[in-house]
Amino acid sequence: MWYEDALASSHPIILYLHGNAGTRGGDHRVELYKVLSSLGYHVFTFDYRGWGDSMGTPSERGMTYDALHVFDWIKARSGDNPVYIWGHSLGTGVATNLVRRLCERETPPDALILESPFTNIREEAKSHPFSVIYRYFPGFDWFFLDPITSSGIKFANDENVKHISCPLLILHAEDDPVVPFQLGRKLYSIAAPARSFRDFKVQFVPFHSDLGYRHKYIYKSPELPRILREFLGKSEPEHQH
Repeated sequence: MWYEDALASSHPIILYLHGNAGTRGGDHRVELYKVLSSLGYHVFTFDYRGWGDSMGTPSERGMTYDALHVFDWIKARSGDNPVYIWGHSLGTGVATNLVRRLCERETPPDALILESPFTNIREEAKSHPFSVIYRYFPGFDWFFLDPITSSGIKFANDENVKHISCPLLILHAEDDPVVPFQLGRKLYSIAAPARSFRDFKVQFVPFHSDLGYRHKYIYKSPELPRILREFLGKSEPEHQH
């Protein structure tokens, strides 16, 4: 009941889809939740099947379904409050799978935020054959056996963005050692001219190497509140009445 009352209160909601290693309780994730919470957002997160204390076996389809189920649960309880989707790292693959489906059924989120995204798993694997992005995939070594075909994993952000119609913000640090910066920039260059975004803003925000934000410390940026406020515009908490 407490959750349902909180979701119905007049605050925008961010559904956070985490990356590969660890759980929803990982340190850098909790630090980001605190930043977002201090800006007036409710933050809703969960562990995909097979992660953390969630039952089951991980798969791309299953993770996407889990995210869809959670989104629908939130929407059923959040009234007219904006709901934004934030994916990080491997979670950007879940996020674009989810938002593509939401747009196809005409229930898009109010915005999509991709932090340290890749174009698709094939390109990520090519840049980092032994990348941390899947080294810790729970209980699985099929990324090593054949990262592309046997697992059936695509996480095709580059294909998905052509079917997404909502505001899109991409955040990427130039010194990211896990998902190369150029993959985030390439994803932006695919999304920006896409017909699906013609009525929506698409923004790419790079963070200079000197800042040292690497793969998971963009939450430390003192610019982040301003970036979100300007991008999310009228949905920003302080503009709520």
